[in-house]
Amino acid sequence: MATDAPWRLDETTLGDLVDRAEGPDDPGFEVAVIPFGCTEPHNLHLPYGTDTFESLEIGDRICGAAWRAGAKVALLPPIPYGTTTNQSGTRLTLNLMPTTILAILRDLLGSLARHGIRKVVILNSHGGNDFKWMLRELHEAFEPDVKLFLVDWFRALGDVTSAIFEHPEDHAGEMETSILLATRPQLVARDPDGELAADEGAVKSTRFEAVEEGWVAITRPWHLLTTNTGAGDPHLATAEKGDLLLEAIEARYGRFLAELAASPLDEVFPF
Repeated sequence: MATDAPWRLDETTLGDLVDRAEGPDDPGFEVAVIPFGCTEPHNLHLPYGTDTFESLEIGDRICGAAWRAGAKVALLPPIPYGTTTNQSGTRLTLNLMPTTILAILRDLLGSLARHGIRKVVILNSHGGNDFKWMLRELHEAFEPDVKLFLVDWFRALGDVTSAIFEHPEDHAGEMETSILLATRPQLVARDPDGELAADEGAVKSTRFEAVEEGWVAITRPWHLLTTNTGAGDPHLATAEKGDLLLEAIEARYGRFLAELAASPLDEVFPF
């Protein structure tokens, strides 16, 4: 086997799959994980590919943990674009409409089902991507052949993040900066004094109490909401904090993937 990461489809050869298969109809994997990122600015110090780098790093870690536990889990190449219409006022934000993402998912699920992979996890690393309604539509299209699961990891780790980070964030703050410092520090921009080349990540309030209290929702235009697209102070970020978060994500979701791979697709799955 040529790769040290046999769970990564982009590093897997056809020969690997043939050797791994337990029969002519065995695809070589039990579960497929599809990472979704985005291409958009993240304050002045993080790269446009931050969300995509996060999806690949987290996908690699959780699939690797599941593989080492005996699960045949495939990490597909990440989708580097997402829905980011609210950042259209900033430079070189690249957007996919939700209906476009739905079409991409539908095509990928059709391919996976055709090759016998019936358990699929969407690994989302971009807050602007809204997959829950897509799960409902795709359930109607692919049930019972494909079982779909959604991991919005950044929305599901409040117990972990509150213990690690001092500042809450919405975008390019302490948490995301810590992840990049732990995984791709060479891509985190610094000023000549070695400090983060970032502003404080302050956000403006709207004029409506109902919006501020969460009684009414809007799509926020980020060129008005923020100064440089940052929403959350990144200056207390460290690589050590990033490592703590990634270890927690790996343990939690690696275990889930192993359980998913081992679970039989009976008539009452997933109950």
